[in-house]
Amino acid sequence: MSSSKDAPIIVFDSGIGGLTVLREARVLMPDRHFIYVADDAGFPYGSWEEPALRERIVSLFADLIRRYQPQLCVIACNTASTLVLDDLREAFLDTPFVGTVPAIKPAAERTHSGLVSVLATPGTVKRAYTRDLIQSFASQCHVRLVGADRLATLAEAHIRGEKIDDELVLEQITPCFIEQDGKRTDIVVLACTHYPFLANVFRRLAPWPVDWLDPAEAIARRMLSLLPENKDKSLNHHEDLAVFTSGKPDYAIRRLLQGFGLRN
Repeated sequence: MSSSKDAPIIVFDSGIGGLTVLREARVLMPDRHFIYVADDAGFPYGSWEEPALRERIVSLFADLIRRYQPQLCVIACNTASTLVLDDLREAFLDTPFVGTVPAIKPAAERTHSGLVSVLATPGTVKRAYTRDLIQSFASQCHVRLVGADRLATLAEAHIRGEKIDDELVLEQITPCFIEQDGKRTDIVVLACTHYPFLANVFRRLAPWPVDWLDPAEAIARRMLSLLPENKDKSLNHHEDLAVFTSGKPDYAIRRLLQGFGLRN
């Protein structure tokens, strides 16, 4: 870990979904310096074969850690975290990593009906890691895993201000809603950091109200717990940097970055 008190925190995602985590992190840590890294050249991760994706992410972090010497790295992506978090921790022993995994434990603690759905990418759904979380923390619940193959792309379009098809969104989220023995699904875990950007659309289209569980605040608290106290309060958001692996974020994304106080 870099010993510099102003060393940056890297927040990494395949696209711009991780901005939901960055937003919560800034609320808790307004005095920290962040670098947001979007692997947009590799988006979407769901289409990658696992060995190739694992190699890509480890290679990217070798360069990022060398260039920026971060004090902490956050993998603000469920698909990447469930695949490569252990590899990153083994490869970069001096750098702490915080992952993003489906919020199955808090969902199991909060549900009243016992019917919980996990809305994720197909890659997250098929990971043994996800199923282990269910076995460890939600064995008394009925947990439905829903692999939505279009939602991350729809979220990116929505963030850019493009019109999205309500019918397609509804098709993607409908499998989350179960009625069983007079009970209904009451919690849907948002197991992709892109999905909170669509939360208002989900609420409008859902067949009945549920708690859409966004893990971003919990991730931010975990980040804060791993960092030494920062007595220098002079840093501000406008020093924060956004890095896109394509090197070519389009106009809509550049405007979005400005709204988040990020320069690229």
